[in-house]
Amino acid sequence: MRDRVRGLGSRDRVRRLGGRDRARRLRGRDRAIVIGYKAGASAARLAPLWLTERAAKLAGPALARLMPAKAAMVQRHQARAQRWTADSPQDLRRATAAAFSSYARYWLESFSLPALSELTLDQGIDVPAYHHVEEALERGNGVILALPHLGGWEWAGFWMATVNRLPITVVVEPLDPPELFEWFADFRERLGMRVVPLGPNAGREVLGALRRNEIVCLLCDRDLTSDGIEVTFGDERTTLPAGPAMLALRSGAALLPTAVYFRPRGRHLGTVRPPIDVTRRGRLRDDVTAVTQRLADELVTLIAAEPHQWHLFGPNWPSDRTAGAGGGTEAP
Repeated sequence: MRDRVRGLGSRDRVRRLGGRDRARRLRGRDRAIVIGYKAGASAARLAPLWLTERAAKLAGPALARLMPAKAAMVQRHQARAQRWTADSPQDLRRATAAAFSSYARYWLESFSLPALSELTLDQGIDVPAYHHVEEALERGNGVILALPHLGGWEWAGFWMATVNRLPITVVVEPLDPPELFEWFADFRERLGMRVVPLGPNAGREVLGALRRNEIVCLLCDRDLTSDGIEVTFGDERTTLPAGPAMLALRSGAALLPTAVYFRPRGRHLGTVRPPIDVTRRGRLRDDVTAVTQRLADELVTLIAAEPHQWHLFGPNWPSDRTAGAGGGTEAP
């Protein structure tokens, strides 16, 4: 019996030691991830915008080859997006590589933002329908900018915060490791944005910002919690987050479908669509469903304008999950 107890104790020690080794490896991996992002951010700030754009274009095909599961999911989304346009179908492999290039440009450009002057920021973006934002702020109930994972929205956020001096709140998905999320939160706050992690307290934080007549940015073309509102998104049924509609209905804030498209030579085009009708008509649940469907239709319009800039990497429709391809987290 003593030998058996001693043997069990030895196995327990081995198990504990193995657990410690695994924990050390995970901590080491997490540190390496954070260091890698910081190094990339430092390097991007030293590069001119034209070089960033060219590097991203070259990186797209290579990234698609290196991440075949994510490339398969992006290709599924690109096949959908091509059907939403009136153009003839493009080669999906080329469109998928372009989506990866857009994603690379998003990161490289975002990292370079702190090094840019206000003049460069202002000259680097055109927003022809910005009057929708100004008119909504004049009404005093706040503004919800509802965006898809498309193009370079970070530039627009920094532009509004630093050039227009407007308070911006962004709701983002928590990242793993937590140290990476903290670094991203600090990075965005240095750009003038207030970061709210997606979670049970996010709604209260966002409502507070809207009641202060501030701008809230919500990426809303993917239901991360899987408890959203069922809608037709393109040609298929899926769920989209209820947050944008719910917040607009509760606060009276303007709900503006928005996208920021990459343009050549470091330029950007901001598209702000007219506010979605958020008039209360009946039960709250029915109103939320109706508004979310209107938003889904607007997102299709925004994505269809530049489908190859839509860098959505995770499953977004029930058929994606059964296909078993892709997964992962988009830009926060």
